[in-house]
Amino acid sequence: MWNPDPLQAAQRQLARDQAAAQRFPATLPQKLARMTASPLGYLRGAAPLFYELLLEHPELAAGPDGEGWLIGDAHLENFGAFRSAEGDGGGVDAVVFDVNDFDEAVIGPFRWDVIRLLTSVILGGRELGSNGKQSVGLCAAILEGYVPALSEGRSQKEPPPPVRRLLEKVERRTHKDLLDRRTERVGSTRRFVRGERYQDLPPELIRPAGAAFERYLERLDPNRQLAREHFLIEDVAFRVAGTGSLGVLRVAVLTQGKGDPDNCWIFDMKAEGTPAAQVLVSATEEPPAERVLRATRACLSHPPRMAGTSELDGQSMFVRRLLPQEDKLDLTRLVAEELPELARFLGSLVGLVHRRGATRTPARWSESELARLTEQAIAIAGLHEAAYLALCKAT
Repeated sequence: MWNPDPLQAAQRQLARDQAAAQRFPATLPQKLARMTASPLGYLRGAAPLFYELLLEHPELAAGPDGEGWLIGDAHLENFGAFRSAEGDGGGVDAVVFDVNDFDEAVIGPFRWDVIRLLTSVILGGRELGSNGKQSVGLCAAILEGYVPALSEGRSQKEPPPPVRRLLEKVERRTHKDLLDRRTERVGSTRRFVRGERYQDLPPELIRPAGAAFERYLERLDPNRQLAREHFLIEDVAFRVAGTGSLGVLRVAVLTQGKGDPDNCWIFDMKAEGTPAAQVLVSATEEPPAERVLRATRACLSHPPRMAGTSELDGQSMFVRRLLPQEDKLDLTRLVAEELPELARFLGSLVGLVHRRGATRTPARWSESELARLTEQAIAIAGLHEAAYLALCKAT
């Protein structure tokens, strides 16, 4: 019988967060604020705790067969709309809704992603407005979408209403909308608005950040098919974003783009490290950002635009261009009647991700195996709920 101490678990996670934020200490209060906002926020910021539990209590990690690329941090808020890479080569631009974060990706058993996603549904009741019984029902809906997608490649032909509404909304956004939200006009150019989202980059990193961006560009476009003037740097800043990644080096780069202040381009360079699940799988010598890029390309039929890698300050950086179509569902505004269909759809997206990235595709999972996964998620959710309350008390 497993019997972890939630107070000790919360303290271990807090110590990890404090150590991770030593380089940029101002990010620690922001991370703790996001983790104490709700149990789901805590889960988002505490991926190492989740895998620590699986390591210390193997019965929670056991389950049905199947292996390949994992998202590694599967939860309700790691899905979103974005513009895909199809437009890079002159083809038709595509705005899609899919898994949008592979920072924690590893090769491992598919069931770990499924358990983590189910755990997020149980802990996300505050955001979704669902009670315990409804949350368990949503877990069943996720599995209903996941299993046929993984085993047969079947998914819903049409996205559910909340996703359709999000896609319609982001399609209407212009590039100027994005710039006006994140930058300000300064003479004949723009710069990032300093504040909660963007802060001054330490002076010793400004020049190295420019060199890192140049390395990214050369890897992205070794044949020099893209006009280099689009990538001339106008401004760089330290970017504050995410929950689990708060504390790592993250640099926003503003470039000249198409040549006028309303057509600048924004890029995100994010330091990648050891994935939380590596306590359970074999280590790889591959640079962390290369791992993230390889997983993204393997698992998505429409990867995001201009994704690439570089190095900065001795760290492996994942780089991508930000576009106005990037957005997520607002979980607090979803309609209760639409949740089961949405849950099935999210489950099918994860199933298709696993099917594309599979090294061993399993036979169809049985009903008893699916029931056990939900039971494991309930147990893990209970510990995270307690650790969340312990963090609230400690802070």
